[in-house]
Amino acid sequence: MSLDPPAYILSLQNNIRARPISWEGAVRAKTITEQDLKKIKSIDKVRKEQRRQTVESDPESYAALVLGSDDSPSIFQSAAKRSDIVQYMLVLTGDLIEDIPSFVTKLLEHADPYAPFVPLLKQTANPEDPIPLLASCVLSSLLSHGLMTGGAQAEQIDKALPKLYSYISTLAKKSDNNLQDIAVQEYSALLRTAKSRQLFWEQRKDTVTPLFNILTNATGGGVRDTDSTLISGGSIRSIADSQIINNVGLQLLYHVLLVIWQLSFEGKLVGRGLDEEHDIIVLYAALLRISPKEKTTRLLLATLTNLLSTNRDTLMPAVIPARLPAILQNLQGRHLNDADLLEDLKALQSMVEEFQKTQTTFSEYASEVNSGHLRWSPPHRNQAFWSENARKILEENKGELAKKLAEILSKNWDNDKQVLAIGCNDVACLVKEVPERRQQMEKLGLKARVMELMQHSDESVRWESLRAVGEWLRYSFEK
Repeated sequence: MSLDPPAYILSLQNNIRARPISWEGAVRAKTITEQDLKKIKSIDKVRKEQRRQTVESDPESYAALVLGSDDSPSIFQSAAKRSDIVQYMLVLTGDLIEDIPSFVTKLLEHADPYAPFVPLLKQTANPEDPIPLLASCVLSSLLSHGLMTGGAQAEQIDKALPKLYSYISTLAKKSDNNLQDIAVQEYSALLRTAKSRQLFWEQRKDTVTPLFNILTNATGGGVRDTDSTLISGGSIRSIADSQIINNVGLQLLYHVLLVIWQLSFEGKLVGRGLDEEHDIIVLYAALLRISPKEKTTRLLLATLTNLLSTNRDTLMPAVIPARLPAILQNLQGRHLNDADLLEDLKALQSMVEEFQKTQTTFSEYASEVNSGHLRWSPPHRNQAFWSENARKILEENKGELAKKLAEILSKNWDNDKQVLAIGCNDVACLVKEVPERRQQMEKLGLKARVMELMQHSDESVRWESLRAVGEWLRYSFEK
């Protein structure tokens, strides 16, 4: 899927193309050779067709200009002290990669076609230096071709790609929407193979998390709060014609969703992590409510389809507390024309309906606990549920659900503190309804954990843990 280059990059490249460079002075200073200058002049400031014919007539020598050869260094190495030449050659190399397939083929035949560009990603003392940004554009384009070609470059790709991801992540973390958009477009160019998506996921703290910060900002934040307007009943159409959603541009939103959709093709690999670290079903339900265009809705539904079809046990328990069935029903009633969107909507509704048919209140709770991620779904606050099912939770399958609850509570949940609050709520309800099973719960470490959580930084966690400890103490005193 080809995306239009970001306007910021186009403006920068055009500015560099227009700058005069003293090529002859560079030759006199022995920065470049006469042969280098001859090659550059033959393709400098000429029509695209003429440039293409010139390079195609001798692609090997132009590849050697860029990458170096046995008897001459890369121009990026020889002209390293001339930033104007390095900038110009990065722009020119990017043009050649985009326009001349035979040149790309020749580059990829090199032993290490990425070597001249990786060092240029390093940030300099000057924050305005465009070289790292330009290098990332060239490298992402070249690596994209290399990934699709495959072959003997696997080792070189494995070395270069993580370094490029690390640099791009610094752009995604900026507050500048232009730089963020450059980052996600470069990511999208790279995430076209299972290998590149796996490496991307391995660096998810730097690569994935900033993208979810952008998505969360688009919802206005607070998507984990099930009482929020976005989750429980906000207007779908209130911002439908806006180009900016809570300070996130529509184009940036679309590009971020595109990257997550590409990542979702590794559903089995990423599903649990996206659930535990970003509560993706709840977030995407919120985004579906405010999605202003069919193209964003299509990506949201396609991503959910990929993830839910490969992670039914882990992710499906989230669809009910996220109000996803109602949101899908609402979408079905809208005038939608995109065939892929309608197909994914139908598939999602089918999956959700099949899941709902199997759910009693107890099975809903059990599915949620077994998924490893708690949410404020209806059973947690339902006194009748606990009266009827607390003993079953502690006794069925030798207390398997209680063990799983203890496992969930043992984690830190820094990205979703409400899980700890919900777990403490459940412990309080279990102690209240089946006090004679306190020793069983103590052996699982539940008493020690809720006491520890009384010192937690989050107010809701402290409150729910205090309730749980209070129930324990109440029965201790009564005894």
